[in-house]
Amino acid sequence: MTSEVTSHASIPTAKRIVVKVGSSSVSGENVGQIAFLVDALAAAHGRGSEVILVSSGAIATGIPYLKLDARPTDLATQQAAAAVGQNVLIFRYQESLDRYNIVAGQILLTAGDMENPTHRSNAQRAMERLLGLRILPIVNENDTVATQEIRFGDNDRLAALVSVLVHADVLVLLSDIDALYTRPPGEPGATRIDRVPFDDDLSGVTFGDIGAAGVGTGGAGTKVAAAKLAAAAGIPTLLAATGSVADALAGVELGTWFDAAPVVDSTHG
Repeated sequence: MTSEVTSHASIPTAKRIVVKVGSSSVSGENVGQIAFLVDALAAAHGRGSEVILVSSGAIATGIPYLKLDARPTDLATQQAAAAVGQNVLIFRYQESLDRYNIVAGQILLTAGDMENPTHRSNAQRAMERLLGLRILPIVNENDTVATQEIRFGDNDRLAALVSVLVHADVLVLLSDIDALYTRPPGEPGATRIDRVPFDDDLSGVTFGDIGAAGVGTGGAGTKVAAAKLAAAAGIPTLLAATGSVADALAGVELGTWFDAAPVVDSTHG
């Protein structure tokens, strides 16, 4: 069946929520946002929801430890930065989660894992067990072994695939902008889009680049594609600013809401 979450107001009662956060929101000068993000996740967890966090940021977190001034362009250095940064990133999340006596479980996946039936089944089983144990899974692209995936999508697609894998009730894509606009919000004439019907192809929308931070790889286009992927599987999606994650999970009407497909999916739930 399709998700019982049909609007912002029903998010607090969702049984299973997938939240995705990008590199620029949890690294560099924004590393302090991890605590606020954890506050919001812990509140949802405390309400009884099962929460899965899909977090980018391994490469961006590792950059300073490799004494680099910018995101590396060669694959080997990206992989090295990811290896160092993933360790630090998970430590920061767990240190923050300790305030709520919540334990994180790390799951590293590649796009190939999601396409391989055996790997996909293993990932699903592990996440189901973690959720059953009230552990908070934190999923990231396995950038140390990923190749092409390391440069595309910034985990938006991964978050959508994870939400489909675990039959989430809602997907929340966090961004450095507060909503989807008809064109990049800094441009004249940009109009905010509050809701996207499932059959809307957004033909009038112009997507910009990856943003000012320059540490992520996803822009509005990847988020819309991810929202559409999840929505097609019956999972409504909310695009919102990272700074408003607490309000988003509390059911406040904000961001851009993508309606789920109006079809009955016998495998859902």
